[in-house]
Amino acid sequence: MSITVELATELTEEICASFVQLMPQLSSSNPAPDREQLSLIIASPSTHLFLSRDENGRICGSLTLAVFRIPTGIRAWVEDVVVDSSARGKGMGEALCRAAIDHAKALGAITVDLTSRPSREAANRLYKRVGFSVRETNVYRFTS
Repeated sequence: MSITVELATELTEEICASFVQLMPQLSSSNPAPDREQLSLIIASPSTHLFLSRDENGRICGSLTLAVFRIPTGIRAWVEDVVVDSSARGKGMGEALCRAAIDHAKALGAITVDLTSRPSREAANRLYKRVGFSVRETNVYRFTS
């Protein structure tokens, strides 16, 4: 399978339609972002939306990279990685992760972090395969 990964620079109908397909495969509790939300993600200097395409040019995956400066340096965070069920196991997730890591490094990030539920076994294998390591830390969440 020939895979290409690109950084979204402008919103298209194709991107909007792909999120309607992809988001239910990532989360059953969150709806797909609408046109305005996607526009804000793409326009933001701190978020970078990566899209992967199969050999037919169809968008089959996405990954969002957040890059931000804090007192200890530039950091990056990977969120909302999803690959269409029809394209899983073919290297698309790996291609997305590698593109995001390279982009984060190019922007000066000294670390790239992510979280993944233990039940997402394939995703956890992928993250280890591309070089992420498990950190001994506590993850806290405040929900308003």
